[in-house]
Amino acid sequence: MPDRKNILFIMADQLRSDYLACNGHPTIKTPNIDALAAKGVNFTNAFCQSAVCGPSRMSFYTGRYMFTHGGTWNNIPIRVDEKTMGDYLRPYGYRVGIVGKTHFKPDITGMKKLGISVDSDLGILLNECGFEPWERDDGLHPDQSLDPDLSYNRYLRENGYSGENLWHTVANSAEGSGGEVLSGWSMRNVQHPARVDQKHSETAFMTDRAMQVIEELDDDPWCLHLSYIKPHWPYMAPDPYHALYSTEDIIPAIRSDRELLDRHPVVSAFGYHEESINFSRDECRTRVIPAYMGLISELDFHIGRLIDFLKIRGDLDNTVIVLTSDHGDYLGDHWLGEKELFYESAIRIPLIVINPDKRAEKTRGTSNESFVESIDLLPTFLGLVGCQESYDHRLEGRSLLPLVHGEEIEWRDAVFCESDYSVRQARNFLKRGPEECRAFMIRTNTWKYVYFDGFAPQLFNLEEDPDEMNDLGKSETHKDIREQLFRQLFDWMRTRKLRPALSNTEIAFRTGKGKQRGYLIGVW
Repeated sequence: MPDRKNILFIMADQLRSDYLACNGHPTIKTPNIDALAAKGVNFTNAFCQSAVCGPSRMSFYTGRYMFTHGGTWNNIPIRVDEKTMGDYLRPYGYRVGIVGKTHFKPDITGMKKLGISVDSDLGILLNECGFEPWERDDGLHPDQSLDPDLSYNRYLRENGYSGENLWHTVANSAEGSGGEVLSGWSMRNVQHPARVDQKHSETAFMTDRAMQVIEELDDDPWCLHLSYIKPHWPYMAPDPYHALYSTEDIIPAIRSDRELLDRHPVVSAFGYHEESINFSRDECRTRVIPAYMGLISELDFHIGRLIDFLKIRGDLDNTVIVLTSDHGDYLGDHWLGEKELFYESAIRIPLIVINPDKRAEKTRGTSNESFVESIDLLPTFLGLVGCQESYDHRLEGRSLLPLVHGEEIEWRDAVFCESDYSVRQARNFLKRGPEECRAFMIRTNTWKYVYFDGFAPQLFNLEEDPDEMNDLGKSETHKDIREQLFRQLFDWMRTRKLRPALSNTEIAFRTGKGKQRGYLIGVW
């Protein structure tokens, strides 16, 4: 048994914080995730740094805000010199690998400039966001981008399924009455069960692979990033999960007709997207949300399998477990589909941290309302492995260990989130250039302020209006509040860690030593 604790870092894709029983959902069944919350700390005010898969994950992996690391949307690479989770943990003897999705795009141009082959040991790590690719699969494999050698497709063929793109035609499609394939990309089909048996689903496969990897690892401590593709669309669940919930289990949409009056231009532009138009219809919500909930319950079941596996192996008391999500899902809230922008449905994420260490005993089974950001996880992991270096010139998050251990500590009073919607159709609706589509959010206990390039801000009083129905961005009465929050947002932006190649310790050492270094400036 290694002396240092293993780290199991579980991420679900597009899992809303409020779609867990332990977070108050009245009808969903998530007993295994609830059990994790009962053994650790449930952070109920956790927020992502961007409500888009790629940039959100890059913030998790780098410990840096979105515009700091530069991966501002899906398939936009972060620079080759950005340190990621594996770079930080590997020097402490940890095996750091991925099973599942990262949505990482490598900086191929930077690698070529440095003469790094993608097939070299370093090239493989740089191509996989610093993770060992124990089972890399980002999902979302429509016909035009299919990898014919996708391991999940091979797995399905080995288990008796036939066809070329089995991810699409079996795992994420249903079967019609005449035997025709009903694609899960069409939300009208998701009330049907997927053509794959539940034991062969994506979620089951990734769980199996995680357990295989753990068995294959030697005595070195490990950090396993188990990154599930679901409940992200296509919202296609296998039997029996497709029928586990009905329309009676759906919670009402967070929206009102009043929101559509004098709607903010950027929000209005997103409202023209196809997913928003569809999710604004009750017919779509009542068909999709039961499937979405079914996928969450399926995820919960397999998390239970994994926890039982660790317990049987005797690893449970030596493994720190973190469960979170990259962002939420509107599901029709605010007349929107998908995610992005800054409403709570998109930016609030689940976060449960279980540390088996005795120092965490007094917080076990508690909820913590402190403002937590996704960038806090990497500093937390560094604290767990015994890192003594602060990396205060790089990392923009804070370790959660003091909160997990129940220590009295001064904490942040606001969280921040960012958006770059330049690649979205909304930009064309608004007639904006690619450099004119940036937005920034600050959220405090009372207020949420959103700054949009070229447009009026949004402002919500969260104490009086927790559902964010009444935009005060143009209210003369709240002008002073907007100015105060803008200044606070600007002060935060000034603190960017933009000098990552030189530590603050080195800067302090160099300060005032110009003459010693031969710089005779201003000498008389």
